[in-house]
Amino acid sequence: MSEPRNKAVRRGLGVGMDLPWGAPVGFDPDTPGPNARVRAFLDRHAADYAYLSFAFQPRGTVPLTVAHYREPYRALIDSLPAQMPVALHQTLLNLGSVQDYDRSMIYEFTNELNREFDWAWIVEDLGMWSLGGIPMPYPLPPYLVEDNVANVAGNIAEAVSHLHMPLRVEFPGFTDGVTVVVGDIDAYDFFRRVTDISDSEVTLDVGHLISWRWWSGRRGRELYGDLNRLPLDRCRELHLAGSAISRGRFLDLHHGVLMEEQLVLAEELLSRCPNLEAITYEDPNYGRTGELVPKSIERLERLRGMVSQWAAA
Repeated sequence: MSEPRNKAVRRGLGVGMDLPWGAPVGFDPDTPGPNARVRAFLDRHAADYAYLSFAFQPRGTVPLTVAHYREPYRALIDSLPAQMPVALHQTLLNLGSVQDYDRSMIYEFTNELNREFDWAWIVEDLGMWSLGGIPMPYPLPPYLVEDNVANVAGNIAEAVSHLHMPLRVEFPGFTDGVTVVVGDIDAYDFFRRVTDISDSEVTLDVGHLISWRWWSGRRGRELYGDLNRLPLDRCRELHLAGSAISRGRFLDLHHGVLMEEQLVLAEELLSRCPNLEAITYEDPNYGRTGELVPKSIERLERLRGMVSQWAAA
């Protein structure tokens, strides 16, 4: 049983964005900074959020040095309201890997970015982002076997000890048609054990939690069961990204439209995570003018109301 932590500052609702280079929503590969569509969204909506989180995406095949990212990242941050906290969703730590390799260059790069931009925290899904140096199109969950518990906990503990900002380990996703599950330990138990051993803070992605329960054959109220098996006292952040259930499959689409089930589970977690600090709405869907797609608005506003009540409590 872990020790209770100091009460967290409740930041409220933030926005998270994946910003690939050259994508319709992303960084402009030619003009340093976010492209016109992202800038339009930030001009219209950045002030509606308490913080920004964005994901690291490699800038092509350039060397992993801060010089290649400094100017675009600075342009992104300069487009935000003054003093808005910014967090980094890292994708290089590969915390679920079974391979033992030297991550010192990744730690150095991340820490140097932190010296430049003073991240509020960093987060990464507990997954295998690459195998043998080959990137995965979607991070695979760690092998859920007994022999892998100590290995993954060691990966996390090493990262925590080398990084100069708080690391939050995110519960992985289990998307039908993409995810391969190896092992028979319940993912809730595996996640709790490795984060307890490594004494790390965690992020609970609400869609990812539902995806695991769905994968495990749970339906209805059982989608919200067994929360006591999670490291709720270590949870500092919730993530919610657009998801759907279609033809009997759970899909982690990141298309901006939240499911009713995500709101139900989020409301439960707001009351059960005593050290929760932040709730992140990931990957809003918007057009060229930065206006949100209409289908996403009603549930986003309900989430905003829930978070406002929680933050004020």
